[in-house]
Amino acid sequence: MNAPFNKHANNAATHPAYLSVWEIEAYYGESYIVQNVSFNIHEGEILALLGRNGAGKTSTLRTIARLDDPALTHGEIWLDHKPLHEMKSHEAAANGISLVPEDRRIIPGLTVEENLQLAQIAPPHGWSLDRIYDLFPRLGERRKQEGVTLSGGEQQMLSIARALARDIKVLLLDEPYEGLAPVIVQEIAKTLGVIRDQGITTIIVEQNAVAALKLADRAVILDIGKVVFDGSAAEVLENEDLRAQYLAI
Repeated sequence: MNAPFNKHANNAATHPAYLSVWEIEAYYGESYIVQNVSFNIHEGEILALLGRNGAGKTSTLRTIARLDDPALTHGEIWLDHKPLHEMKSHEAAANGISLVPEDRRIIPGLTVEENLQLAQIAPPHGWSLDRIYDLFPRLGERRKQEGVTLSGGEQQMLSIARALARDIKVLLLDEPYEGLAPVIVQEIAKTLGVIRDQGITTIIVEQNAVAALKLADRAVILDIGKVVFDGSAAEVLENEDLRAQYLAI
């Protein structure tokens, strides 16, 4: 069975989507959180998934990662012609989906290096520790330090590095800039650009919409669980009315 054609795709006929989210609906209990959401991403793109609080952004990420909450009740999710919607979370992870949650989930009692090594216990393995430390020199300097004692920015770097320690194809980032100083935001954005250059596809959910849009190739805006915009990031940056209506910026 082939992945469905997505009417939201840019040039879908000539550039097939790498990740296709097609008419997904998801619930927390009886709450209808994600309402018929569709969008496509091409390999190596960065997509900014934006909207006000409660728009359904995090729920969409969790649904793509195949976590139990929210529950997917309708629709399909395809990754490189593989049906993610038929998979459990561990199967989606084994096929290259990695979610970096808002709370980062650094494991207490483990050093930076032990957090990374733990991610590599089971195959498929991703980047080597040396390659990770080349990208994140601060983590290399602090490899023997307990992960939870790092600064907020360093913990975010560790969360992303831990994802890269696996063989990932799609990186899902939930609020990676939250609580970070502007200089650290710029540093992480630069790092995400390097990751894109390695061919990794990224979806970023971020309240700092301007920072996310400057990094992203494309943007999808949600409003009360529905897609209200799907287009270039530059178009959102240039459209004051659109930003004011849906992003309050």
